[in-house]
Amino acid sequence: MSEESTSVVDVKRMRLRYAGTCAACGVPLAAGTTADYDRTSKTVACIVCPPTDANTDQGERRDPSIDVGSPTVTEDAPAVEASPEVWERPTLEAVDGQGGASAAAEFQRRHGARRDRVLNSYPRMGKFLLAVFDDPQSTKAWSVGAEGERLLSEMLAGMAGESLRVLNDRRIPRTRANIDHLVVCPSGVFVVDAKRYRNARPALKVEGGLIRPRTELLTVAGRDRTTLVTGMQKQLDLVQTALADQPDIPVWGVLCFVEADWPLLGGPFTVNGVHVMSPKKLRAQLTHPGPLDEARIADVQWHLHEAFPRQKQS
Repeated sequence: MSEESTSVVDVKRMRLRYAGTCAACGVPLAAGTTADYDRTSKTVACIVCPPTDANTDQGERRDPSIDVGSPTVTEDAPAVEASPEVWERPTLEAVDGQGGASAAAEFQRRHGARRDRVLNSYPRMGKFLLAVFDDPQSTKAWSVGAEGERLLSEMLAGMAGESLRVLNDRRIPRTRANIDHLVVCPSGVFVVDAKRYRNARPALKVEGGLIRPRTELLTVAGRDRTTLVTGMQKQLDLVQTALADQPDIPVWGVLCFVEADWPLLGGPFTVNGVHVMSPKKLRAQLTHPGPLDEARIADVQWHLHEAFPRQKQS
């Protein structure tokens, strides 16, 4: 049992993005075909063929004289000539995406729209009004957020390599929202939301616990910012759902406060399952050993890249 189960543990059934050839029987597989992909040997096989054994050249080959039918191909799959090459997925860099790009683009869009609106409404005094009155806080917040993401992405880029891979500024499908940073390292996946509150101290505030139910709140400079925790919990649910077929991978949610007023001793804390920490503490967390090796880290990065593509830039 041990040998058989070990040989198929890394086999995943999927629709091929690119044409390939069955490693077991040599049948051409067109793009869109449902096939078994072996992560260990990086080969594909017909769903009617036994999985490829990574310890042999091409595993046990099916007798080609036995008619088992053709591989299933979707109707819209393009006709592809037989290819002698085995399917290989495109390789991602250790850092994929630009941190803060979409936030910076949103700031420029709002800033430009306000400028055009003022100039059109006040042709003679428009430039004077723009020079005297700054953008509203709701617009400037996008610029502040973009800078926080950029600073944190620079730190992550300095750590990135084969054993630590980063996805920056990822789009959440069917929404206008994004995930700032996804980091895959030996200890698991870190969903990181960068927050830039200059010289303001994040803190945990606990209410109730004896008579009333215990309630945990996040405060920044004394003001309730628990909505940031709620937002991270939603991102965590999405990432955990994307990795539902790999339940052994730990997923952590982190609110990383850049340029905040962190105390010299202590600092990091947890609010309703979400970790709150400084960039320095995050760096230390990402260097902890864990169960994921370099091959698994690259595979998880690609899986998350498909679930959360790069944010589209206008």
